Amino acid sequence: MTLRRLSYTVGLALIVSGLFHLLVFAVDGGPWEGPVSWRKPATFGLSFGLTLLTVTWLSGYLRAPRWLLAVFAADCVVEVAGITVQAWRGVPSHFNMETPVDRAIAMMLAAGGFILVAVLLAMAWYAFRGDPAQSPSLRLALRTGFATMIVGLASGAAMIARGVTLVNSGEQQSAYQLGGFLKPLHGVSLHGVLVLPAIAWLAARLPWPEQTRVRVVAAASAAYGLAILAALALSLR
Repeated sequence: MTLRRLSYTVGLALIVSGLFHLLVFAVDGGPWEGPVSWRKPATFGLSFGLTLLTVTWLSGYLRAPRWLLAVFAADCVVEVAGITVQAWRGVPSHFNMETPVDRAIAMMLAAGGFILVAVLLAMAWYAFRGDPAQSPSLRLALRTGFATMIVGLASGAAMIARGVTLVNSGEQQSAYQLGGFLKPLHGVSLHGVLVLPAIAWLAARLPWPEQTRVRVVAAASAAYGLAILAALALSLR
């Protein structure tokens, strides 16, 4: 099995895990919000699975080393596994330093988050460097898509930093309540890297001249930028 096929398989498995935990929530109930909820393994499984499928697809357009995709796929599994284990244990996953096991998992998730940031920034560099063989519309979609992902990564890093700061200050409950203050911005901006290249891919299959395709991608990029600004306003409300 090739690395890309394996990564697609892992991404689908993570999505199945997310859907399974939505079913668990429907059967078991409990709160949807809060630090202990079936929402976390559900949404993280779906989000990480979709992101891994997206990055695997886009890796075919980037002249990036194959090991970046391998590290990203492995880290996605580690992140979802840690969150899922804590959900089944009935304890918070992020910022939880109550016991040695909780501390180890929380630190693993934080370290994994920074690895994800490093890998995706490296892939973004290859996207911005560009490939002369690509069409202008695809290059624009890749660059703007990865630019939106950088916003998502920055917001994720800011949430981790705020949560860790609160924990280190002895404000454990505040970390649970305030650590995710940029969740709307984080969620919206992360998936521009799927939406915009998908629009370029669809436009390339229509009988349009390349100049029209570029205008379509540019308009979609502007609209996505407005969605990110709206998510930022909602996060800071």
